[in-house]
Amino acid sequence: MTELLVRDVRPVALDRTSTDQAPGTEPVDILIQDGVVAAIAPDLPAAGVPELAGAGRWVVPGLWDQHVHMIQWALVRSRLDLSGTGGVDEAVERVRRALAASATGEASAAGSGIAAPLIGWGHRTAGWARQPTVADLDAVSPGRPIVLISGDGHHGWLNSAALHLLACPPREGVVAENEWFDAYDRLGDLPGAADLAEAAVLEAITAARAQGVVGIVDLEFSPAWDLWPGRLAARGPFRVRTGAYASRLEEIIERGWRTGTPLPGTDGWAQMGPLKVISDGSLNTRTAWCCDPYADSADLADVHGLPNFTQEELTRLVDRAREHGLETALHAIGDRAVRQALEVFRVTGATGSIEHAQLVNPADLPHWSGLPVRASIQPAHLIDDRDATERLWPDRTRHAFAYRPLLEAGIPLALGSDAPVAPLDPWLAMAAAVWRGSPEGDAWHPELSLTPAEALAASVDGRRLTVGQPGDLVLLDTDPYAEGGLPGAPPDGERAGEQARVLREMSVAATVIGGHLVHGNVVA
Repeated sequence: MTELLVRDVRPVALDRTSTDQAPGTEPVDILIQDGVVAAIAPDLPAAGVPELAGAGRWVVPGLWDQHVHMIQWALVRSRLDLSGTGGVDEAVERVRRALAASATGEASAAGSGIAAPLIGWGHRTAGWARQPTVADLDAVSPGRPIVLISGDGHHGWLNSAALHLLACPPREGVVAENEWFDAYDRLGDLPGAADLAEAAVLEAITAARAQGVVGIVDLEFSPAWDLWPGRLAARGPFRVRTGAYASRLEEIIERGWRTGTPLPGTDGWAQMGPLKVISDGSLNTRTAWCCDPYADSADLADVHGLPNFTQEELTRLVDRAREHGLETALHAIGDRAVRQALEVFRVTGATGSIEHAQLVNPADLPHWSGLPVRASIQPAHLIDDRDATERLWPDRTRHAFAYRPLLEAGIPLALGSDAPVAPLDPWLAMAAAVWRGSPEGDAWHPELSLTPAEALAASVDGRRLTVGQPGDLVLLDTDPYAEGGLPGAPPDGERAGEQARVLREMSVAATVIGGHLVHGNVVA
């Protein structure tokens, strides 16, 4: 039985009706027994169990990232960084320099005779003067495969060697959307790729726990449920919900797994999560499905973007999952896709989430508020997508990343990163939701921002520090409300920058999962 007594910590209030203590009150002790909170009170008697010295630090429930592609995030740090490139020529020059610097790159992968690909990540083509082509990369690397993954993950820019390696038909431009997701899955099947990815995932788990993250929703494209037992055996406690895509739905049904079913071999730390469905594209590829045309739609075959499913197809898929006990995480970025998703949830009675919801028509909020459907949002995306939004949706920016209207409509918010599209960093996500801009820039539509308390409450998987809740705690070196933003307080535009700075610079002293100390060394 896991037991831990946490001494002298100050619970941080998360909502205006919370029974949690307000900041500045006297510290309390928290006893965790058998993985759950058993008692909260000042000066609890010694229980003959290990003690964690809080020393007056602030404590919050364990943080969650509700949208992660774990293998992709784990690997991205070893890939060529193409973020911030302003066009084809600049990106190609980075590739040229990387090829010159990687003398071993031409060697075959694990002696297989297959040339190891050079993989890059992070370019965004929406503002480029021209779109990338296969020929651009063939000119610098006719033999070694080059795979450049867009910053939103929705297309791959490949040379001819990479197209052949990943079994993609020849073409002039990029591999996009569903075809790209399938090709990306094949990238993980190359010799040596699996071992590299698993080692990187273990490092990523350690890094996440150091940020106070106790759990993730893993929406990796390739099936991950058979990998998590080994990962948890190697790294110890970490909570995971694994998603499955439509191509694997029948396999999940055959296994008899429902949302919440513990995965075999994980001691309950990992569970079956939702069915993940990508119903439209992305802003930067101009494939997100919108009610109104894109501003620069003259060169588009589909001026509104386009759906990946008809209404009937999506309804059947979601209803099939519902019949077998699975929630649905439905990716919808454009406002027309959000509207389609809401109708599907309404008709089927399914539960789950709309992922991203980057553009939401205000007329749809009343329909959403009556459904058991979360808004799973990634606030750091607004920093990267701000320029593209101004250019492509200039007439509707006040409805983009509109978190306050969602909250005021009574729609539950769940924060995440969509790592590797943004870093797996809950403090960055919270800061972006509060400030709505980069640290050095101005706030973008500050009337749509969240307060620190609202952002924090949307980052803990709906949990509170009360008896009977999971024994997942995060000890903080700084009061997250040091610059204001208490529960019930309205957003303060004048102080939002400082409030965001406090969150962005937060130091985590210790992370506890189910009573296990997994980060920090402040044991008494």
